[in-house]
Amino acid sequence: MSIKKKTEPFSIKKKWKNDDELFAIAKNELYTAVIGDIMDKMGYLHQFLPPQIHPLKDSMFLIGRAMTVLEADTFEELSSFTANPIMAKPFGLMLEALDDLKRNEIYICTGSSPSYALWGELMSARAMKLGASGAVVNGYSRDSTGIMNLNFPTFSYGRYAQDQAPRGKVIDFRVTLEIESVRINPGDIIVGDIDGVCIIPKAIEEEVFRRAVEKARGEKTVKKAILSGISAKEAFEKFGIM
Repeated sequence: MSIKKKTEPFSIKKKWKNDDELFAIAKNELYTAVIGDIMDKMGYLHQFLPPQIHPLKDSMFLIGRAMTVLEADTFEELSSFTANPIMAKPFGLMLEALDDLKRNEIYICTGSSPSYALWGELMSARAMKLGASGAVVNGYSRDSTGIMNLNFPTFSYGRYAQDQAPRGKVIDFRVTLEIESVRINPGDIIVGDIDGVCIIPKAIEEEVFRRAVEKARGEKTVKKAILSGISAKEAFEKFGIM
């Protein structure tokens, strides 16, 4: 839904000094729908990943900076006759990419066909140890019970045990990715919840979050007004939010 204009009662200034403070505000007050609405108004109309990428548990909330990972299909676990040394390594560069995760980063992977799992329990355990915030894969995840017991935010097509080892390899990381025309650069902010996953480019992140908090707080006021009996038309005319 749309926001007609900024309204003074909900206007705020930037109130965070670092990612920890911003991400805490987002976890307490924001959700993908309101963030997506703001980006629509700013002219960024294609920032949601495809809807088949969803959380393993409905309650999982994801926010962090993109650590981008590029995967490719292969047709044997180890290749002896190859011009590319990556093909002779189990998983390609996956272990290096996993170990390179930093605090508040999200492992986001695409490039392969969706015929095997790109994320699992042991990867989640390592990512948690490094302080990472979650994983988003354009494909399946596995070891679902273990991941859910760890409560590590994981967004994928769903649960499928078939392993990547003989079927795919990571060929690069910290590079630009695209998932169904959504561009993801290293360091972009990713937000995910039960309604989807959206990408906030670094160049606009401050304005997006400032306006999203403004709108989310405004929506609470509008909800109270509607529950008290005001019509939808009156609410939109008064608050500019619906």
